[in-house]
Amino acid sequence: MKNLSVRRLIVFAMLGSLMFASTWAMKGLPNVHLLALFIIVCTRVYRVQALIPLYVYVFLEGLYQGFSLWWIPYLYIWAVLWAIAMPVPKNLDPRLSGPLYCVIGALHGLAFGAMWAPSQMVLFHLPLRALPAWIMSGLPFDVTHCISNAVVCTLVLPLSNLLLRLENGNR
Repeated sequence: MKNLSVRRLIVFAMLGSLMFASTWAMKGLPNVHLLALFIIVCTRVYRVQALIPLYVYVFLEGLYQGFSLWWIPYLYIWAVLWAIAMPVPKNLDPRLSGPLYCVIGALHGLAFGAMWAPSQMVLFHLPLRALPAWIMSGLPFDVTHCISNAVVCTLVLPLSNLLLRLENGNR
């Protein structure tokens, strides 16, 4: 995490706040938001440092809604998306990386309930045999999440290229 200037920290605070504001602006649409887009864009541009705006967002969610049991999966679910996007090289051919980012976002949305379920099993002392039922009951929401992430992630390349130009001082 070297080369963390005050300017970069301010940018990260703004990006994390933008993630938070965007989720609240879209609250009326269940499981439709721009988080996958923002996390993948930040990962493409800032690599490891993308964890900073991601956890600014997670902290703001907890601060606003209360640090309760629902918040615990947020500590790892969004980092999974970051970890999946991280190995994709910045300079990968856009004909490959554009669709790849859409697939990554879509799969994360589809797997969201499955990633959420284990924490619920542990936190609420539910039997392991309830895990498949928990996941299946949320599947319609996960499919919505999958489709919406695939659509919004079509903007990963244009937004990350814009952010890269802004970071390099080119307007």
